Order: sequence, then structure tokens, then C-alpha cells
Amino acid sequence: MLKTSLCLLSVAVSACAIADENSKNKYSVDQLEHVIVSGSRIFESIDEVPASITVINQQQIQQHLKVNPELSSLLAQMVPGLAPSTGSSSNSGQTLRGRAPLVMIDGVPQSTPLRNGSLGIKTLDASAIARIEVIKGATSIYGNGAAGGIINYITKQAKSDGQPEGEISISSRFSAVKLDESAGARISAAINGGLDKFSYLISASYEQNGVQRDSKGDILGLQYGLSDSETQNYFTKLSYDFDDDKQLEFSYNFYSSQQKTDLGDVTGDGNIGEKTYAIHVPKELQKPGKPQGPEGNVNITLKYLDYALFDNTQMTLDLYKQNIENVFFFSTNLANLDDGYSGGQSVIKSDKLGARATFNSQFDFDNLTTTLIYGIDALNDKTSQPLVDGRIWVPEMNMDSVAGFLQTKWVINDDIILKAGVRKESIDLTVADYQTLKLCRTATQCSVPLSVRGDTINYDATTYNAGIKYNLSPAFSPFFSYSQGSDISDIGILLRAATVNDIALIQTQASIIDNYEVGFTSQFDDLRFELAAYKSTSELGTSNKFNDVTGVYEPIRAPQKIWGFEGLVNYAITPQLKLVATYSYVEGKDTQADEYLGAKQISPPKATANLAWQASDDIALTFSYLYVGDRKRFDKNEQGQYVGDQGPVSSYDIVNLSGQYQITPQWSSYFGVENLFNSDYYPARAQSYTYGGYNIKGLGTTATLGAKYQF
Repeated sequence: MLKTSLCLLSVAVSACAIADENSKNKYSVDQLEHVIVSGSRIFESIDEVPASITVINQQQIQQHLKVNPELSSLLAQMVPGLAPSTGSSSNSGQTLRGRAPLVMIDGVPQSTPLRNGSLGIKTLDASAIARIEVIKGATSIYGNGAAGGIINYITKQAKSDGQPEGEISISSRFSAVKLDESAGARISAAINGGLDKFSYLISASYEQNGVQRDSKGDILGLQYGLSDSETQNYFTKLSYDFDDDKQLEFSYNFYSSQQKTDLGDVTGDGNIGEKTYAIHVPKELQKPGKPQGPEGNVNITLKYLDYALFDNTQMTLDLYKQNIENVFFFSTNLANLDDGYSGGQSVIKSDKLGARATFNSQFDFDNLTTTLIYGIDALNDKTSQPLVDGRIWVPEMNMDSVAGFLQTKWVINDDIILKAGVRKESIDLTVADYQTLKLCRTATQCSVPLSVRGDTINYDATTYNAGIKYNLSPAFSPFFSYSQGSDISDIGILLRAATVNDIALIQTQASIIDNYEVGFTSQFDDLRFELAAYKSTSELGTSNKFNDVTGVYEPIRAPQKIWGFEGLVNYAITPQLKLVATYSYVEGKDTQADEYLGAKQISPPKATANLAWQASDDIALTFSYLYVGDRKRFDKNEQGQYVGDQGPVSSYDIVNLSGQYQITPQWSSYFGVENLFNSDYYPARAQSYTYGGYNIKGLGTTATLGAKYQF
């Protein structure tokens, strides 16, 4: 802790530039659509990035919000390489190129990599987001947890010019199969303005879901369910311009989303095709404990920017603090009848205090522009996973991290881009003495509690990246990149399943992921192609295997290889009709056992299409299509059942429709229909996860009606 505290004091604040539409940079408003900040922590043109990236703009966010307010659904539809949406509050199994992504808000990590509960995607309401930047492939540019890449939510910016402006939106979402109890309500509002050197943005949203129903009208099962959930988000951004080059910014985000219901599950057997669904039950049959979901997660960020620290150098400093409490569902797998526990409910708690300082220096020579990006990061992360009843499942892990980095970029003759970088990271992870829990799946199938001696584990890693892109012509711009990521994610799952009595004997070593990617972009007038192939390897991955004796899924550290390819077509058919289509394929193996990896990492093939039609000045329609293919890599066990995350996935497809009518310059109405043709299907995760309660059908036809007022 001392090392991190000294670093926090020395840097005072952290560096993660965000996409500020009003900031003093070399890009115009129109060009900002082609600018990102997540890949190297400074503003740079997409054409100068030798890697696959996806940017989801404000218009695309608003279009999808009419159909489904969940960000996991939006990302699955728009990002090639990201697994299909789970249709729930959990993004378990929704990996990016077969590995876990690091989810961020304006560069502040929302994921809890030390105990990855796969809830990071659901951390902010879409109404507060200006754009989303997705950088694919292992990277260490933001530190631990980005084995699969980065998903960065760039929030809306406070405006310092003109009169205050704002908007209010109200809508209802309901099942078109069976209306009974399904109608929900949503309201969001925002105001944005400025006075002299001060500017502000305040937004709030509140949503109350009704019950969610499948294509037969049955209520969806409750495991990570969204029926009867209540979601609140309050976001504020305040900014003060000292002069044209210096700015201080403060932001605050509060997010909660909890399921408060009187329903109970009727659990089916996925191995014989029985779905799990929910019904109204007496209080004594309802799941005990607290409502599941984020209980009230808070992010506070203070940022200072100086666009002209020296003639050729910019500086960004920021300090962030975060408190997360994600509550899981009550599970009988956490039972210990000997001590009076019929089950249990866990909570992932994470408190982060971080600081980053980034400097950006640019030098111009004849036919050569050189950019140096360098700085220091510091983070203290305290994460644990206790049970609501007071038992400790995962002890507190206290991580201190300090890292220095240097990223270089050379642009030669405006068409050859070379990048190379290095990051040196030092991590101390402290765990006190603890005892593993006795957990019983049945009366005779129990884990054995073990006293484990704690310690401080030291990790020192140096990771590198290099890439080249040649903008030969608009018709062909090839690139190649190599990047490494240092990952100590999900140490908590190793600790809670310990089978030795000393933490030093647990395989907690960091994974170094080597990521290779080759691809190209092509632009022909109104038609754009993107194609990339990739491979990532790691000497230590983390999968799991079911122990028939103890009833516990035990972690396995084994080498892994993941590979795949993806493509995107963006075609402006006419000025009013635009098409975006994607395809992605990923596969992976445990190379030591020569066995395919399960669905927690590897998703089936996926294709999407989005057709936006501006029918007139006042009418806009959007059609979206999702296809998920087969993946059947595993056989049944001796008892004739699929186990773990090895269930076979059969293909399915979904069509959505949304539209908007501009009634007046201030008033507009809109609608959205999810699963337009009422397909009867199980989402990919529901098919592949054989764990109890996951075999839940997808949403049947669900409609949204709403109106928006802008002033």
C-alpha cells in the first residue's frame, strides 16, 4: 500500500483522455467520428491504428436503445468478435475474441478482474454515453484485466457554449406475446449548458421492468434475470476552463440495477430440453436474501488537462475512486447443512483508488511525424467475495500496482504508420490467512474446508507491442500487429477452490497473452470493407473441471491457443439507406490436453446486419438481424449428459425493427420491436451452460413505445 500511496501523491491524478467534442485538438467535429482515444490514451485517427477497432456512434446507440436498453445486446449486435448477448444481467460467456475484455467508463475500469463476476458491461445507462470504443486483442495499455481487449464507454460531454439545452424521454416496454404484468416504464432526462468558463452536464434515468416473457408467453427464469428489475443511473460532469489550454473536470456516476420480485423458478433439465421458467409462488418459496444485481456502484473522477504544457507536449492527469457491490442470486450450491446453511448468496465487493498521468509529445520532421506517449499509472484494488450470511468465500485481495509505459508512433510520408511500446508493471497482491468454505451440492457431496496461509505475492511483468499499417491506397490499407497483455485476473476463483494449505503453492502466476493480428481495410466510394485474422496464446489459461467427489468446479491452469477471423462491410447504398454487416468466428483449445475450450470462453459463429433507412426528413427506420451458428465440440459423459460449459449450441436468428417520427423540431415519437417474428430459441449461453438454472429461453416478441422532448 505504501508504494501505491506514494505514487498517488506524486502523480496526484491519472491519465485517460476521453473523447471531448469541445476539446482543443486538431480534429474537427466531423472528423471526430474517425477519431479514437482508447487504443493509445490520446486522440488519434482510426486510419493510424494498426489494429481492429469498432466505434459505436451516438446514432447507433440511440437506434438500439429503442429496441433494447441493455448494453450487452447493443455490443453483441455491433461488435464483431464479441460473443452473443446472454439476454440477462450477466455477461458470463460474452467474451471478446475468446478472452475477457476490460470494461471502462472514460478509461476508469469497471470490471473486477481479481474476482471476475462477469457483470462489468452493465455499469452505465446508454443514455449517458456519447460513443463506445472497442479495441480488440490482448493489451496492457490500461493494466490488468484486458486479456481480450477494451470496451470503453465514452460519456457525453458538458458544453460550454450557447444556451442550456436538454431532453426528456419516456417509454414503456412490454411483451407482445402476453401483455399481462409485462409492461414496464422508463424515463430519462438530461440538461447541458455553461456559463462563462464553467460547463455542466446532468443526466438521470430510471427504469422499472415488468416480467419478461418468452415466445410462448411464459416468464423467463430468474437466474441473472431482468424481470421486475429496477434500474437507476445518475451521472454528472462539471468542467471549468482556466484558459484555452487548461481544463479541470469532475464526474460522478451512480448505478444500481436490482431484481425485486415475488416470482420463483420452475427449474427444468437442459439435458432433456426442459426450460427453466418463473411463476408466482408463496413467500416461503421465493428466493431468500437480498435482490440480485449492482447494489449502488459509484465512480468519482477528477481530471486535469493541459493541451499546451510545452510547445509540443500535452498532459492529462486524473484521479479516480470507485466502489462496487454486485449481489448474486441465492444458490443452494452454497449450502452447508451441518452449520445450518441451506444455501448462500455472494457479493463481489471492490474498492479502487487509482491515478494516471499521461504525456503526449509530438515532433514534426520532413516527411515524418513522431509521437511519444508516456506516463505512470498507480492503482490500489481491494476485492473480496463474502456471502451475505457473513461467511467468507473469497478473502480480501489487496492489490498495489505501479506501472510506467512508453508508446511511440511514427507516421512516414503520411501513409506508413509504425507503432511500438513497452509497459513495465509491478504488482503486490496481499492475502491474509483464511479458510476455504465447506460447500455441499448434496448431503454426501461436499468440499473439504482447508486453512490456507496467506502471503504477499509479487508480480513483475514487462509487456511489449508493435504494429505497422500501410495506407497504400483507400482501396487497400493492410496492417499487422503484435501485442502482449499481463493478466492476473480471477485470482479469487483460485483462492476459494484451494486444495493446498499455503497461498504460495496455489497456481496464481500471471498469464502473459501474446496476440497476433493481420488485416486490411478497403474503401471504395460508399463501400468499406474490414477483414482481420488473429491468434492469441497463453502459457497459463484458467478453465475448470467438475470434481464428482466434492461437487466443486476446480480451476485448471493450462496453456491455451485461441484463433479466429472477422469481417465488416459498411455500405451507403444511397444517402438515405445504409448497411452495416459483420461476421465473426472464434475457436480455441487447451493445447496441453488438445481439447477444445468451453463456452465460457469460445462462442459460436455470429453474423449481424443493420439496415438504417431515412425514409424522409421526419421518418427513420432501422432493421437489425442477428444469426448465431452451431458449435458442437463435445460429447456426453458416461451418464449420458453434457457437463459444465460444454453443451451443444444449435443455430438461431433474430430480427428487430425500430423507427422514429419527428413530430415537431422539439417532439419525436419512436417504437422498437425485439424478436419481430417471435422466434422460439435458447440463447447460446443457455444452450451451452449445463449449470442449474441457466436453461432459460430468449425473449419473445417485445415492443417499446416512447416519446422524446428536446429543448
